[in-house]
Amino acid sequence: MLELIDSADDVIALKMSGKITGANLDAVMNRLDHVMAKHDKVHVFAETQSIEGIEISGLPSYMARALPLFGKLGRFGRVAVVADQSWVRAGTRLESALLPNISYRVYMPEERAEALAWVTGASG
Repeated sequence: MLELIDSADDVIALKMSGKITGANLDAVMNRLDHVMAKHDKVHVFAETQSIEGIEISGLPSYMARALPLFGKLGRFGRVAVVADQSWVRAGTRLESALLPNISYRVYMPEERAEALAWVTGASG
């Protein structure tokens, strides 16, 4: 399930749980396209809860839209990931190491408010 969270105009804020579907991924990419059209720098707040997996049939379409973003990595600012599963936090840390020019922070669920404040620039 995907829930888009109201946030600052230059922030993509979302909560995902259960199985991630192709429709979920399309909605995230649509929101990203919208925010990138309006702002030079985009920040991301992603909260995950009990992720069960990703619908394989949705991946080809997602990858076709996501791969061109590698040419726009400089447009990503702060990325906060709040996750209740250790494998999601570990994967985020790996992604952070592979993309060192993007500022990543990983949070536990009880640190959600801190994560949102950081990604929106309300805290240091």
